[in-house]
Amino acid sequence: MTKPSLPELLHAAVTAVGGTERPGQVTMAESVAEAIDDGSHLLVQAGTGTGKSLGYLVPALAQGERVVVATATLALQRQLVERDLPRTVDALHPLLRRRPEFAMLKGRSNYLCLHRLHEGVPQDEEEGLFDQFEAAAPTSKLGQDLLRLRDWSDDTETGDRDDLTPGVSDRAWAQVSVSSRECLGASKCAYGAECFAEMARERAKLAEVVVTNHALLAIDAIEGAPVLPQHEVLIVDEAHELVSRVTGVATGELTPGQVNRAVRRAAKLVNEKAADQLQTAAEGFERLMELALPGRLEEIPEDLGYALMALRDACRTVISAIGATRDKSVQDEDAVRKQALASVESVHDVAERITNGSEWDVVWYERHDRFGASLRVAPMSVSGLLREKLFTDRSVVLTSATLKLGGDFNGVGASLGLAPEGTEGDDLPQWKGVDVGSPFDYRKQGILYVAKHLSRPARDGDRADMLDELTELIQAAGGRTLGLFSSMRAAQLAAEELRSRIPEFPILLQGEETLGELIKNFAADPKTCLFGTLSLWQGVDVPGPSCQLVVMDKIPFPRPDDPLMSARQKAVEDAGGNGFMAVAATHAALLMAQGAGRLVRASGDRGVVAVLDQRLATARYGSYLKASLPDFWYTTDRNQVRRSLSAIDAAAKQAEAQAGA
Repeated sequence: MTKPSLPELLHAAVTAVGGTERPGQVTMAESVAEAIDDGSHLLVQAGTGTGKSLGYLVPALAQGERVVVATATLALQRQLVERDLPRTVDALHPLLRRRPEFAMLKGRSNYLCLHRLHEGVPQDEEEGLFDQFEAAAPTSKLGQDLLRLRDWSDDTETGDRDDLTPGVSDRAWAQVSVSSRECLGASKCAYGAECFAEMARERAKLAEVVVTNHALLAIDAIEGAPVLPQHEVLIVDEAHELVSRVTGVATGELTPGQVNRAVRRAAKLVNEKAADQLQTAAEGFERLMELALPGRLEEIPEDLGYALMALRDACRTVISAIGATRDKSVQDEDAVRKQALASVESVHDVAERITNGSEWDVVWYERHDRFGASLRVAPMSVSGLLREKLFTDRSVVLTSATLKLGGDFNGVGASLGLAPEGTEGDDLPQWKGVDVGSPFDYRKQGILYVAKHLSRPARDGDRADMLDELTELIQAAGGRTLGLFSSMRAAQLAAEELRSRIPEFPILLQGEETLGELIKNFAADPKTCLFGTLSLWQGVDVPGPSCQLVVMDKIPFPRPDDPLMSARQKAVEDAGGNGFMAVAATHAALLMAQGAGRLVRASGDRGVVAVLDQRLATARYGSYLKASLPDFWYTTDRNQVRRSLSAIDAAAKQAEAQAGA
């Protein structure tokens, strides 16, 4: 039997999922197959509607290599495992003469821990464990969640939190899950043979395709101890998120609450001298954290440095003491000891990292109204780490709808540790970028409108003219507006003001309900508007007439006082580069490209992306930002935009009336 061609395989898969073959999808599949075949690296920009998951799954399955697919969001993980992979495997089975296995793998804390469920939870103030089911009032929300978790544990085959519907609170889940540091290990745990996390790992070892998330991919790269099975091909979907997710995993945090929790957990397991040393160090650290420290700490203040060294040394003493003492009077001592060790080691590691100091780390202090003070440390850049850990011994494909910023892939490539495309060098990963386009005709389906007449936005200043413009745009659109704001304060102020100005158009505000509920209600009523900040720029998929106007209040540059972004910008400038363009403009371009991508989600969508910031039309960097957006028809004519929105609204109402007739 002759080997089936890639077009045959792709056609079979697309037919199986009820889709339509797109030229961009074919180009993507061919490019992915070529990269896997010659072991090279590929960046693929594939616009919304391309069908990019099949564009990489089909060539990956056809090659027969072990593949890891990493995504940023749970929604895409579920789509791959529950819809795309089962249908694709079924469709390709007759042609490939084999049925590739696939599995999903997450971090340990995403799985129900049977030891915690049956033996109880270590309690900070007590010597042993307590029964969380008895401790929680059965009529309380926590008690009801815990009882439901106990019933679910008898039925679930995966123990995966995301398979529990409806879900439970983070507080309830924390009672029945453990981190990798707290886990006893399958060989020492009485429930090791039934462990859900271990079973997930075993399934992943046997699978040809493993679906995971960016965070686990980062842990696998950073911590050295492999979490993912060996694989020849890595596919990173939603790749525009990778750098921020890896940065998050590589960021350490130290708070007084975290330190005091470590003190309580260790106190009953070590000798009095070690416990007192840690208690004293914790009190000294907490006193200093109550003071008003500056944001970024380019040099650690002397008093804080001494407090951190005392904390580090006390943690080291306690870690040794926990290992040297045993107390059989403590119920399930191994579990209590493991949780105490995890807490103390976490404090030790961050304190040591900050006191050691590194020119590649950024340290800063922040105070949050709700969560209090914290000390944080993050890598100046993760590009070196990614170049070394990601692009070695495997072919890597990175794909997203937004990888080509300012007209090329080099900005995103640099953040991933890649030299400019085409650069030769023995130690440089070789890669190429491919833009397979979009099936949508952006110039006919959308308008990019820049409100050039508005005053230049000032930081946190009142923008009365912007609110006037926003009001008129919403009225012209008949509602149907997604408002993307650069800060939560700006979104709240706009919602409050417009609710009084135009009460006929309901304004939903992020934070007032769950994101899922907000998006569902927004999609259900075309007159409704939805206002919010960062997660809405990337997390809304509402095709059709409910979203015909996407408004950005201003260009989303990082705040000037953002410690990490400002440090990265300064580092580029010190090296002779353009820090603003490399960091701030790239950050803004990525968010704007994602935000503009909310407008056209289907072939019948029409509408306007309105940027209420004159700088997109007047500043030198404006052309770079515009080149990062879909190729909409561009205008600064406010009257023309109002007429267009009114016409789109009228057409949508007519279609709605005909559908209801």
